[in-house]
Amino acid sequence: MSNRFTQLILIAMALGIVMGTVVFNYMPDSRVEIAASVNLIAMLFLRLIKMIIAPLVFATLVGGIAHMGTGSKLGRVFAKTMGWFVSASFVSLLLGLVMVNLLQPGANFPGTLPEKGQSTGLPVSAFSIEKFLTHLIPTSIADAMAQNEILQIVVFAVFFAVALGALPDRAKPMLGLIDDLAHIMLKVTGYVMLFAPIAVWAAIMATVSKNGLGVLWKLIVFMGGFYLSLMILWVILIVVGFIVIGPRYSHLLRLIREPLMIAFSTASSEAAYPKTLEGLNRFGASSRISAFVLPLGYSFNLDGTMMYCTFAAVFIAQTYHIDMSLGTQLAMLATLMITSKGVAGVPRASLVVIASTLSQFGIPEAGLLMIMGIDTFLDMGRSATNVIGNSLATAVVAKWEGELKPEHELGPDDIVPTDAVPGAPLPAH
Repeated sequence: MSNRFTQLILIAMALGIVMGTVVFNYMPDSRVEIAASVNLIAMLFLRLIKMIIAPLVFATLVGGIAHMGTGSKLGRVFAKTMGWFVSASFVSLLLGLVMVNLLQPGANFPGTLPEKGQSTGLPVSAFSIEKFLTHLIPTSIADAMAQNEILQIVVFAVFFAVALGALPDRAKPMLGLIDDLAHIMLKVTGYVMLFAPIAVWAAIMATVSKNGLGVLWKLIVFMGGFYLSLMILWVILIVVGFIVIGPRYSHLLRLIREPLMIAFSTASSEAAYPKTLEGLNRFGASSRISAFVLPLGYSFNLDGTMMYCTFAAVFIAQTYHIDMSLGTQLAMLATLMITSKGVAGVPRASLVVIASTLSQFGIPEAGLLMIMGIDTFLDMGRSATNVIGNSLATAVVAKWEGELKPEHELGPDDIVPTDAVPGAPLPAH
């Protein structure tokens, strides 16, 4: 990992905060236009990331599964992965529920509450088991790739890779082509990530220019409670990492610093995907495992988003003085466990999930209007937490499968020198 690149990201974040504050305070008449213009840079970067996500996921996943061997191994890896995801989601949701009840951020809320009948404009009927299951299977792989539907790409890639494995002789040329595509896409990723510091500066500056830092004070108790809860979740994830993986887990934490900062500053877990994949491979996790587990994590293991769902839903109930029994809150937890799956790629997905859940439990959906203004600031923490959760899940499954290289076997290509160029080709496993 490049220390220089890390420093550039930190400098870009600081510059964005300073310049955004100046614009907000001293250019009030034009701050919206300036924010929109600067945000265009960040949007272009995110579009570049979206451009490479589908071919990167497809090529690395198909190659990983095809090299994995028998179908029984694939089923075993899938079972372990989903078991971890369900457990992590439950812990995240439960922690959000415990913390919001302990801290009571919505009690004696000082602000004016939105009228209960106000609409948020969010599609509250967007999630149901039927819609999720039908959305799981792509009607066209071309459309799934065009829309960056990671879960649909994963489903097709699994079928495609298993078919490749069933035709070992005929599939050799195709598998070689896919392996070449994966290496090319990783090289393209390296080029795209060179623009990350500029995008980080633009994303932070645009957010602060438009909203100002003062907006945070209006809901400081809510934000403070949420970020405290996130820190506790981080501690839990890190402790579990050290327990399962051992002292070398600190190496992985160093390797994911860059994707963490990219996810935090752009408020996008997706933007951090290529760098997270690179970090896991450099950590010694088999590319077969990381290419399989990480894309699934983007649909089923969004730990930060999970915790936010219970925290925000009960906070809104508290502001409206709606008493929720323990049984009702546990029912909400179970509902969120189901409705929150497969939300990756949906704009403002956590808000949509919360809105649909509120309506089921008689809590005014309008309460979301209080926190929609600061959602970007909250999404920063959620996105960074998702990166930690997914990188841990991948490393743990690799360890369980015996596909995590011992530290002494890591070569010079795995231990990245401090002056390495971001996005250098990954070691083959």
